[in-house]
Amino acid sequence: MSNGPGGKDRISKAEISKDAVQSTVEATAGAVGEVATILTNAVKDVAGAIGGLATEVFEIRDAAKRAAAEQEPTADEDPQQLPG
Repeated sequence: MSNGPGGKDRISKAEISKDAVQSTVEATAGAVGEVATILTNAVKDVAGAIGGLATEVFEIRDAAKRAAAEQEPTADEDPQQLPG
């Protein structure tokens, strides 16, 4: 900085450029950080949803197996009841 006319401080063109570049880099870093956070949360949410779906599919499969095992064989299904 130097004193300009009337005793006012003046900022050099180089310092103005440096400040502009610094502000741009800081703003860019902030935006990149926000986007990274958004993407991280999205990946986490998708993984949770897929995991929940897989759990439901396993539970449905197990329930279907239990239901099938609980069914008593009918005359049509019992080989001992069929005429031979």
